This record gives sequence, C-alpha cells and structure tokens, in this order.
Amino acid sequence: QVQLVESGGGLVQAGGSRGLRCVASGRTFRNNLMGWFRQAPGKEREFVAAISASGASTYNAGSVKGRFTISRDNAKNTVYLQMNNLEPEDTADYYCAATRWDIMTTTLRNYAYWGQGTQVTVSS
Repeated sequence: QVQLVESGGGLVQAGGSRGLRCVASGRTFRNNLMGWFRQAPGKEREFVAAISASGASTYNAGSVKGRFTISRDNAKNTVYLQMNNLEPEDTADYYCAATRWDIMTTTLRNYAYWGQGTQVTVSS
C-alpha cells in the first residue's frame, strides 16, 4: 500500500519557522516529481512547491517564494518543506503529493498520490 505521511505541523508565531516532512512508503518515488500543496479553511487547495526527481529543479508559488524551500532525500524516500518568515496567511492544512512522472507541474490533478495532510497555524 502506497502511503505519504506528513509531519511537522503545529502552531507557530508570525515571523517564525517550521519544517514539514513527508515520508513515502509502499514504493519508491525517486523517479517522480513531488510537491506540497495547502488548503486554508474555506478555500481551494493550492500549489506551494515542487521538486524534480533528482532534486536539481524546484519551483515555488509566488506567495511563498523566498520564504519556503522544498528539498528531498531519495535515500530516505522523504520530501521536506522548510517554511521561514511565516505569515498568518500561511495557515492551512499542508499536503504532500507525488506525480507518476518527472515533469514539473503545479496542477493539482497531475498528482496521483496524496498524504492526509498536516495542519499549520500561524498566529499573529
């Protein structure tokens, strides 16, 4: 059974930092693009960041550029999202996802595998 399990969410003050982790099991994703999405209360799920299979290429949404960094460790089947200078607007459930290929995409429907999410709350 393929699973993506996120961890690291919690409550953080505005201006603070938080690191999220996503561990994959059931299969390897070393050949797959992986990404992070988030969904705030009452809003649609939106793209945050993605990383190529090798880790050489990354892409961030404009709203998090310069503040969030995505990385991966294929030996550990793990993807990370380091979030710095957090803002109350970053409050959301954060989801890890993987595609079936290694082509950069920000489109939600292109991601075939999803975790259950981890909640991040940023207080002002």
